[in-house]
Amino acid sequence: MDLRDLRYFEAIAQHEHLGRATAELHRSQPALTSSIRRLEADCGAALFERHGRGIKLTEAGRVLLKWARRLRLDEQDARQELAAIGQGLQGSVRLGIVPTAAQFLLPPVAGQLLQEAPEVTLHTVVGLVDTLKLQLRAGDLDLMVATEGAPEAGWTSQVLAEDAIVVAAAERHPVFRSSPTLKELSACAWALQPPGLPTRDWLDQLFDRHRLQRPHVRVETTSLMALPALIVQTGLLSFISRHHLQGPARIRGLKEVPLKGATMHRRLVLTHRSQGFMSPAALRLVELLMAKAPGAFPRS
Repeated sequence: MDLRDLRYFEAIAQHEHLGRATAELHRSQPALTSSIRRLEADCGAALFERHGRGIKLTEAGRVLLKWARRLRLDEQDARQELAAIGQGLQGSVRLGIVPTAAQFLLPPVAGQLLQEAPEVTLHTVVGLVDTLKLQLRAGDLDLMVATEGAPEAGWTSQVLAEDAIVVAAAERHPVFRSSPTLKELSACAWALQPPGLPTRDWLDQLFDRHRLQRPHVRVETTSLMALPALIVQTGLLSFISRHHLQGPARIRGLKEVPLKGATMHRRLVLTHRSQGFMSPAALRLVELLMAKAPGAFPRS
């Protein structure tokens, strides 16, 4: 099998449409069709079948896609490892990182890495864990710092820190005039992430378990980093990391709402592909992330 044919196949499989794949690859549709025919002849099976106005993978196609991705990543790793021979701390590192870690952990780590290695370029992608996983799986990231999930085959993870997500509000909020109950909080106005994101779903399910109305959301945002400032200015309740409320990173004017059973505990982990090439610069970044995490996320 030709590696170029496999790269074309992977793009067609991603788009499930020949026209969109031709636009990405800058190749004609007949050229891509010929490429697929060569692969099908090698495999002895059809790789695609028609589906509405597009196409979708057959069972054989899904198997080949798994191996095509692995071969592409192995080729990339081989090129990078050969290029890194004798270079030391040079080149680039691609790091995917969730917003909370980007705010508290990334600055000290990036500062030290760039001080030690002026020839290194650090490319960061700040995003939600599901998006980062897709990029790591596709080989677009070398490392990922995200919240812990179910183990995945072919990935290696190390725990960096623990984090607690708590109900918080501006210090002047009326909720602090007494000891609030969860029922009382259900009547308050909130600023939260949209449904489908981990912290929002956890909070909604907490109210569901107590047979209470879910939080009344007045402001909804996908930006975790925007929430602390939002609740200071708006007087709304929110559900944010406890690290915003204590220590050197504390945001003035915010306070935790004491409420038993309303704390979501999670762990931040550093993940990379188990067999993927790690350049000297990437290995040094791993060391710095492990060393700096306890200071950036002190235990509550």
